[in-house]
Amino acid sequence: MQFLLVAYDGTDEQALERRMRVRDDHVRLGDAMVAAGSMLFGTAILDGADRMIGSMLVLDFPSRDELDAWLKVEPYVTGGVWERIDVQPCRVGPSFAAVRP
Repeated sequence: MQFLLVAYDGTDEQALERRMRVRDDHVRLGDAMVAAGSMLFGTAILDGADRMIGSMLVLDFPSRDELDAWLKVEPYVTGGVWERIDVQPCRVGPSFAAVRP
């Protein structure tokens, strides 16, 4: 089952510092998920000054429960980076078949 995750960082003065502190761990986990086929695509959301303020991911998990289990270990969650997370079921379109498992 595929999911669209849009997550926004906190807006306090330490938000970017928290993101950068755990970013390597987040990227390492993302690389493993790409290799396993559970992360299809991801981007950083930028503000008008090109600062990272959130993330957008297209994920593929067998169930929402398994996605929620991943969120419990995702460094941007455990590190207090993402303040607001929205998850919606989605389906990657046929034009993007190369990114689907």
